[in-house]
Amino acid sequence: MRNKLQIVCSTFLLMLIANTVAAAEGIDDKINKAFVPVANAWEAFVFTSVPLGDSLTVPIVLIVLIGGAVFFTLYFSFVNIRRFPMAIKVVQGKYDFVEGNNNIKTHPDEDAPLPISEEERREGEVSHFQALTAAVSGTVGLGNIAGVAVAIAVGGPGATFWLVVAGLLGMSSKFVECTLGVKYRDVEADGTVHGGPMYYLSKGFKELKMGGLGKVFALVFAILCVGASFGGGNAFQSNQAVAQIASTFNLEGGFIKTLLGLVVAGIVAMVIIGGIKRIAVWTERLVPFMAGLYMLACLIIIGVHISYLPEAVRLIFSEAFSPSAGLGGFLGVLITGFRRAAFSNEAGVGSASIAHSAVRTRYPASEGVVSLLEPFIDTVVICTMTALVIIFFNKDGIFDYGLINSAGNVVIKSTGQSVGGVDLTTLAFDAVIPHFSYLLTIAIVLFAFSTMISWSYYGLQAWKYLFGRSKASDITYKALFLVFVVIGAAATLDSVVKFSDAMILAMVVPNMIGLILLSPKVKMELERYVTAVKKVFKAD
Repeated sequence: MRNKLQIVCSTFLLMLIANTVAAAEGIDDKINKAFVPVANAWEAFVFTSVPLGDSLTVPIVLIVLIGGAVFFTLYFSFVNIRRFPMAIKVVQGKYDFVEGNNNIKTHPDEDAPLPISEEERREGEVSHFQALTAAVSGTVGLGNIAGVAVAIAVGGPGATFWLVVAGLLGMSSKFVECTLGVKYRDVEADGTVHGGPMYYLSKGFKELKMGGLGKVFALVFAILCVGASFGGGNAFQSNQAVAQIASTFNLEGGFIKTLLGLVVAGIVAMVIIGGIKRIAVWTERLVPFMAGLYMLACLIIIGVHISYLPEAVRLIFSEAFSPSAGLGGFLGVLITGFRRAAFSNEAGVGSASIAHSAVRTRYPASEGVVSLLEPFIDTVVICTMTALVIIFFNKDGIFDYGLINSAGNVVIKSTGQSVGGVDLTTLAFDAVIPHFSYLLTIAIVLFAFSTMISWSYYGLQAWKYLFGRSKASDITYKALFLVFVVIGAAATLDSVVKFSDAMILAMVVPNMIGLILLSPKVKMELERYVTAVKKVFKAD
């Protein structure tokens, strides 16, 4: 009875939105007015801060995030750097032999009975590459385009430096959470995988004789993950994609954003119904294409401004430690960079471990090593390119760093135009490549689309942990997810960013505590995998 009621309620919500769009003008404003107070209240709670000076406060959640990343980097002896070459080889399939592929019936791992079956060797649903692209598609999104533009506009060129530092440190956090995601996953009889922080918090803490606390942490994380899938993994992406479409094609009207949101929701629905296997098929094709298209455009702009590159690099380093007046000082720029990096690569948040846990492997650390590539691609490479594009655009002082209006936008001095993150990036591209905004619109929509389909999987796994793995539970979540596609399209950027940041970063607290307590388990798994590799290849 309860399952039927869930389906009826979800269907009613979708019908209500569609009917309202057809019947009323100005629905965009109505949705936004209802959403803003919720976003403001949630942001204020999550970003509870401690004072560090006369006018500067630091959110506690960022202290936890940065502290954890530094701890993992030191505890695992700079795994983010030392195991980076291994990560590339695993993705290329050069270590598949260690898994027992190619009908090899012997195995270098001493705890494996010989011979071992294919099922024992390779539980999971997707390949290392597919798991990586599914996870990358969840992180490489509009945070890299709109989010970085906001970070540079608010924090100045120096925020770029801290973005990169956060990305490098985040590689260590990502390694730990993705290793645990595979180690403690559930695999059903039909091969379907359920994994992520919900499982390693509950199962791992039980092994540590703290089962009750683990269940509480898992429950809290699952609730926050569902909220984050509706916010940063959905509403923010929908908001910026729809804003870009409306801006590029000069679409106006009291409900145009809601209407576009319904179209986007329909396209997303066609993919997410198929689960992780269909998502993986889409992302392994989509991610390389969209990332390549965007990076090529960035390289063209960098090439055009190559003579200014040394000055841009100088600004990035100098203003990272001695920022311009009005930017909040050194710690203000650092916090801006880390906050945007956390939203972009989600290292320490735990979300990506849900996708990585579906990999076909019998070595949890093999996928942890692969996950090192994710923050590197997302933050160190793509975010840095976006930052350079914005810095080049503003080399003549087109806008003032650190000055934003009440809507969270920068103001173009020559025209008085108020532009948000994605619009600022668009102006920067169009200044060098005329009419590139049309191609950028395609890239932005693809970025948003890929992020939404990956986050739908993350949220669904958390939802099923909370409400069970029934068909009704599956349908209910997906219907609600599509509702938030529409809500995000209609809301303002500022309110969506506040809600999204707060939801995603709130996941850090239960997840990071779990990662620290379970890190010895990860060290054992890494040693086990490296030993197996060395036994086969004699050296690594």
